[in-house]
Amino acid sequence: MHWAKKAALTKQVRAASFYAAKNAGVLSCDRIRVTLTWFVRTTTRRDADNVVPTLKALCDGLVDAGIVPDDTPREMDKVMPVITYRPGQPSGLQLLIEEVHDHAV
Repeated sequence: MHWAKKAALTKQVRAASFYAAKNAGVLSCDRIRVTLTWFVRTTTRRDADNVVPTLKALCDGLVDAGIVPDDTPREMDKVMPVITYRPGQPSGLQLLIEEVHDHAV
C-alpha cells in the first residue's frame, strides 16, 4: 500500500478510536489493558500480528481521547490480538479496555 494511503487509513482508525471512547464515556485511568479481538467468519489461516498496526492506531486514539497519558507499557498493557472464529456472524474488530490496578512494568 502506498504510504499516503496507509497514513490516511491509520488516521481514520485513530480518529474512530478517539470518538468511540468519547461516545462510550470511557473515563481517564492511570493504567489500562487493551485487547483487540478480530472476529472472522472463515477458518482461513491468519496471523494475529497482521492486525498489530490497527491495534497501535486504536491505542493512539485512546491517548488522544485522554484515557491514559501515553501508550507506553507504564500506562498501557497491549495484549497480542486474538482471532476468534464465528461462523455465520459478521466479521469485525472489538477493542476491550480494562483498568489495571497493578504496578507498571
